[in-house]
Amino acid sequence: MSGRVLAVVLAAGKGTRMKSERPKVLHLLGGRPMLWYVLRALRDAGVAEAVVVASPALEEHVEAIARDAGMPATRVVLQEPQLGTGHAVQVALAGTAERDGTVLVLNGDMPLIDAALVRAVVAARVSALALVTAKMPLPSSFGRIVRDDGSVRRIVEERDATDDERAIDEMNAGLYAYDERKLRAAIAELRADNAQREYYLTDTIAGLVARGERVVPVVAPDYRAVLGVNDRAELAAAAARLNALICERHMRNGVTIADPATTYLEPDLEIAADVTILPNTTIGRGTAIGAHSEIGPNARLQAARVGEHAVIADSVVVDSEIGDFALVGPWAHVRGGSVVGTGCRVGNFVELKNARLAPGVKAGHLTYLGDAEVGSRVNIGAGTITCNYDGAGKHRTEIGDDAFIGSNSSLVAPVRIGANALTGAGSVVLRDVPDGARVAGNPAKPLEKKET
Repeated sequence: MSGRVLAVVLAAGKGTRMKSERPKVLHLLGGRPMLWYVLRALRDAGVAEAVVVASPALEEHVEAIARDAGMPATRVVLQEPQLGTGHAVQVALAGTAERDGTVLVLNGDMPLIDAALVRAVVAARVSALALVTAKMPLPSSFGRIVRDDGSVRRIVEERDATDDERAIDEMNAGLYAYDERKLRAAIAELRADNAQREYYLTDTIAGLVARGERVVPVVAPDYRAVLGVNDRAELAAAAARLNALICERHMRNGVTIADPATTYLEPDLEIAADVTILPNTTIGRGTAIGAHSEIGPNARLQAARVGEHAVIADSVVVDSEIGDFALVGPWAHVRGGSVVGTGCRVGNFVELKNARLAPGVKAGHLTYLGDAEVGSRVNIGAGTITCNYDGAGKHRTEIGDDAFIGSNSSLVAPVRIGANALTGAGSVVLRDVPDGARVAGNPAKPLEKKET
């Protein structure tokens, strides 16, 4: 993208139809706020500089959203009072030195906008203005595009249109690429002589045309990409469309998704080819999944690192790592920075919190391992718990390689179970168990060796 491009994102609207105290562009879809998707599209299109026109309630959130979207060179200006879209652009440009280049203006409530369309409208700006239009189903409340010899002559709002103009199915999408100097001149001439007493950005088009300038239309390939979100129903529809696009992208890259309609994926996931995702599965940000693994059904992953040939069924994995060939579930909960090593088995109703399982560990049933370090090939019996909290602080449990922990054992931390040691069923272990030792009872005591 050649030349300076400054994006002005209009996000000061109150979004009253959302019926929410939260600013509209902070409402989530795909795990991120609407504004994130707009800024990410700008970044992917090669736009490096943006101004977000915000309300006071939005101001404090923009920096973090922009950083997460990869747009750190984003600044915020407040529009107070809010006197229309033209006024918003005036406010945005007031703090920016005038230069040659392009000013891209778009709305912050268009989460399905993509980088290709941004690049297309910037490339089409060979004159004063290029704007995106879309063929939309009728009836529609969008402003109609009135053309003359291929160029845009004016935009007619639906409430002001004649019957013939309402029959036009080409609509204004709200994405503009202006010559910066000509935009500054045009917005300086705006007047608020309308019922709302506001300054409308669309009025600049008539002014440019009157001066003999050409306004170039760029038709969006799919009108759904430029739909704004005004209420909760439209938010849900946009989320469904976004999810379908993300699922399609992964499927075309070699991922099997059994039922995209019940699979929910967030952006920026790393999913290798030949992964299978089964129904009712949600995979959130920060997750990477290795080849040939199977996720689901009924699974939720968030910030999970999953190796190759792993299986996670009917389970939750958050902020944790699952190794190659590991089996997790059904109904397991792995969280808090846990690590499940290669070939481990974490089964029914097992919870791990800040636990590290070395390769080959088996914890098949009804177990809680919190703040634990478990050695290779350890067998954890059903009903075992690490009693990691004493009412004041958390403590760790260490279990050595090849140990055998009997069913319903309670390991009261801090405690160490040695390599090749054994605890009998129902043991309450209060003290360290040496390597190779056998203990049982409440409290657990060494078992006497039977003479042969």
